[in-house]
Amino acid sequence: MPADCLFCKFAAGDIPVAKLHADDLVYAIRDINPQAPTHILLIPVAHVTSAADLGEADAAMLGRMASVAAALAKADGLENGWRMVTNVGPDAGQSVRHLHYHLLGGRSMTWPPG
Repeated sequence: MPADCLFCKFAAGDIPVAKLHADDLVYAIRDINPQAPTHILLIPVAHVTSAADLGEADAAMLGRMASVAAALAKADGLENGWRMVTNVGPDAGQSVRHLHYHLLGGRSMTWPPG
């Protein structure tokens, strides 16, 4: 765990945060700067810098992340659709160097997104 990683500190309980979900692979929190009525961050417990660093060994974590996203979207009433996206690197808008997916919903999304 990098000493300065905010998401690792959340996972370890060093910084208290209201978790919508937590298990041994993934936890979820609401984004403090929401870009949609529902904006949830899905974060692996283990430190992975970005999707560029994922490998075969991460398959279980990614599967768990997807199933948690689906359950949280359903719980938030996102029957009309939702988006799950990750940013890789500063040019894509990654502001925390710990893999996380944004679950966005509750409003109509446009394409392309940026």
